[in-house]
Amino acid sequence: MTLRAAFSGTGHISQVHARAAQSIAGVELAAIVNHRPESMRNYAAQFGIARQYATVEDLLRDGEVDMLVVSTPNYLHAPQTIAALEGGVHVMVEKPMAMNSAEAERMLAASQDSGAKLMVAHCWRFDEEVNWIKAQIDRGRLGDVLRTKGYGVHVNWGPGGWFVEARYAGGGALADMGIHAIDVARYLLGDPQPLSVYAQISTDYTKYEVDDSGTIWVNWMGGATSIVESGWWWPHADGPEASTKLYGTKAFAQLFPTRLEVPDRETQTVQTIDPGYPPAREEQCPQIMYDRQLAHFIKCIREDRTPNPGGVEGLTNMRIIDAALESSRAGQVVRL
Repeated sequence: MTLRAAFSGTGHISQVHARAAQSIAGVELAAIVNHRPESMRNYAAQFGIARQYATVEDLLRDGEVDMLVVSTPNYLHAPQTIAALEGGVHVMVEKPMAMNSAEAERMLAASQDSGAKLMVAHCWRFDEEVNWIKAQIDRGRLGDVLRTKGYGVHVNWGPGGWFVEARYAGGGALADMGIHAIDVARYLLGDPQPLSVYAQISTDYTKYEVDDSGTIWVNWMGGATSIVESGWWWPHADGPEASTKLYGTKAFAQLFPTRLEVPDRETQTVQTIDPGYPPAREEQCPQIMYDRQLAHFIKCIREDRTPNPGGVEGLTNMRIIDAALESSRAGQVVRL
């Protein structure tokens, strides 16, 4: 069955998703939605798309589309996703899922009520090295994972445009980069529910309306704790985007550079297990990761399965973001 895919937004990440769609058999790149006619024309020409619309509502009125990939500024995620879901169109929406958890709840409800699939593009769940670490945990090689530390930081760089305007983005580096590290930790831990969050969120390196720095502590059901650093324009970070350290009762694991360290207390030696990945990646966010992500969404549509990460996973992450901002404002732990 051919699936007709539409895309909302013409920026970099939308182009990444369009290239992913081109790699999947039985997917037709059918339509593009954007408020800027010239940008939309260029996108349509680049990907051989015939239909162009100024709004998602215009697209839905014409119909003949099965799925929509939403890659617009954050303030449009909820209205565009809900409109499509209510119209029976499956949606993959970029992270962060919404401006806040209240919007995310409405998006999840729209999917549940309509039966249309909802996926949130937490792309690192489809990375080969992330899943190598996940396999080591699932095999019990780390024992119980007690603590993680992860990074979502841009070093000596930060975005501009709508990303730094609160009315369009909702939040700054935490929502943009920190959410990657939060989701990687939660995925590797087996998607536990958060019990409490403590955070210090600030704007230290810029004059943006939104945050450019953050440190977040999440206590999970089951006993693990995660520390996450988020930032733009930092002079240094202890790891690249989504890099995560995991401390287990049996071993230590690190993602980027990826390895497992297994101590032997009797001999007081440490065995390092190297899976053979390059110590530094040529491209931190490779196209293949996004190809796998969209392929998963397509498979879920065709097989009538719930995507993972879906609305539930996206909503959980938004609750953590909301709690972190509340904690930072109040200067105290927020219990969930």
